[in-house]
Amino acid sequence: MRPKYILGILVVLAALAYMVFGGLGQNLVYFITPSEYFQQPARYQNRPVRLGGIVKAGTVRYNKDTLELRFVLSDGVSEVLVEARGTPPALFKERQGVVVEGRFQGQSFQGDTLLVKHSESYQAPKAGWTPDQVRKLIEETR
Repeated sequence: MRPKYILGILVVLAALAYMVFGGLGQNLVYFITPSEYFQQPARYQNRPVRLGGIVKAGTVRYNKDTLELRFVLSDGVSEVLVEARGTPPALFKERQGVVVEGRFQGQSFQGDTLLVKHSESYQAPKAGWTPDQVRKLIEETR
């Protein structure tokens, strides 16, 4: 093979490697807990992250007219105020595990996407139950 072909192939491979690995760092979204945030707050300011924890009881404030949602997310050690817009998922409630994707701005977290961890246990309906009875049982357990 001629040296100019080898050089051309190397240039193409270098360009591909840069596109794949160079852009990768900018598109990563880290998963952190409130405690991890407070260990290095400057590292996570204005960067996209996923913040995970439990919704603290008594802190959920939702305005149906403006669709503003505010709550405190805790990992049992540290707490962060989360502010989001939009209708929360049906499974969202206090003492529920959630993951919020967004950015830290100051001391609060501005959430864009709210993911709710659902129960991992499945209970099959009893024989003869109607769909309405199953829905009522689900609502009672929330």
